[in-house]
Amino acid sequence: MPTYINLVRWTQKGIEDVRESPNRVDAAKKLFQAAGGELKQFYLVFGQYDMVVISEFPDDEAATKAGLILGSAGSVRTESCRAFPEDEYRKIIAALP
Repeated sequence: MPTYINLVRWTQKGIEDVRESPNRVDAAKKLFQAAGGELKQFYLVFGQYDMVVISEFPDDEAATKAGLILGSAGSVRTESCRAFPEDEYRKIIAALP
């Protein structure tokens, strides 16, 4: 399954209710599963972002749908990108003209 890196920031609402954040991570895991994906890794970070999530979904549509549902709850804003592991990267580079 394709891998996605989700860069996450709390909204004002999210940070005000930060003690509920572990419950929101649990809800995100269930949401991702319902969309056919999986939350593979979760990291609390400091700096420009508050959290980093590594996830897998069957396709970009499923990943986008889950991200929109997650964001619409109002506690976080996300930036997501498709990640290519090293073996896929090497295949892409090898296919260049």
